[in-house]
Amino acid sequence: MSNPDDAQASRVAEQLMRELHPTMAKPDEVMALAAKVHLLLMDVDGVLTNGKLYNVPNPEGKMVESKGFDSQDGIGLQWLSWHGIKTGVISGRQSPATEERARQCKMTYIYQGHIEKIPILQEILADAKIDATQVAYVGDDFTDIVIMHRVGLAVATANARPEAKQAAHYVTSAVGGEGAVREVVELLLKAQGKWAEILKHYEVG
Repeated sequence: MSNPDDAQASRVAEQLMRELHPTMAKPDEVMALAAKVHLLLMDVDGVLTNGKLYNVPNPEGKMVESKGFDSQDGIGLQWLSWHGIKTGVISGRQSPATEERARQCKMTYIYQGHIEKIPILQEILADAKIDATQVAYVGDDFTDIVIMHRVGLAVATANARPEAKQAAHYVTSAVGGEGAVREVVELLLKAQGKWAEILKHYEVG
């Protein structure tokens, strides 16, 4: 039996979130936006990772940048590919680690070294032959906001800058690099009626 006090607390928390983030959509509105998504695009640092950068020496002694990725994010991204939802990254940094991770997760679009992201979005839309309303984007910082303003479903991670959260339809409970992308994946699959297939495949429930 549900507790009326818990329900009231949940409503108060949702109202507070809405006041802090005026563009945040109601749960049913988020699901309606997610149902239209054919492409999930993401920033990398602070979204697919916790934002920390590690410089380690390669065999020649040259410093190489490395990152830590979440395994549950990774399998979730592969589930999207199973169901025809393409994925991609637009990052301001160049990193071999990002390229390898994108390959592992079967991403279609990999753009690195691009702080100005609007031209990249336009290029991707033209290639994918879809409208911006069919795109979800996950970001955490100022450089992501211009994309968030232009897509159908704008998502900010829990660790995102307040300004990015204010531009989002949905703010994840999880932080970047610790399940934020997996949360978005599950949201998309549930909204499009495909989550039950995933559960059945793994004999869950």
